[in-house]
Amino acid sequence: MKRNEYDKAREKAISFLEKAHIVITEEEKKKIEVADFGLGMLSVFGLQILTYVSTERVCAKELILFPRQTCPEHRHPPFNGDLGKEETFRCRWGKVYLYVPGEPTRNPKAIIPEDKKRYFTVWHEIELNPGEQYTLYPNTPHWFQAGNEGAIVSEFSTRNSDEYDIFTDPNIKRIPVIEED
Repeated sequence: MKRNEYDKAREKAISFLEKAHIVITEEEKKKIEVADFGLGMLSVFGLQILTYVSTERVCAKELILFPRQTCPEHRHPPFNGDLGKEETFRCRWGKVYLYVPGEPTRNPKAIIPEDKKRYFTVWHEIELNPGEQYTLYPNTPHWFQAGNEGAIVSEFSTRNSDEYDIFTDPNIKRIPVIEED
């Protein structure tokens, strides 16, 4: 991802937080991570992340999604004697469609490009609106997509272990690579 695209996405994420009346500091604005998952399709597959705290025991983040932006299917497996990350998603603004194991939803609201559908294996849809939340246990495959306006989701979890995440799509790179313009 080019530096210019990264910076524009960060600014857009800040505007979404302002729209949702979520106040962050100037220092926090600089810490917003833009993840395109190495796919080069940020508007389709991407996530903007503000990590408030990340310790050996707990983590708290804001996940900012642009309209119809998708965080691809992944799971948080056990690692180094740890059970894996348990996380609760609480929708703060907009609408988010979360997909988890279970009876597949007949007419899911998510829109996934045809050439990527093979990398999405769980289709039980949970719609989260502001004030609603859902807890995911370690090693649970899941993915999520914002509604038409975008979404902001607060994530409260056990130890952050994103570097150990396993994505269904083998082409995904979790840690962003930024190319200077």
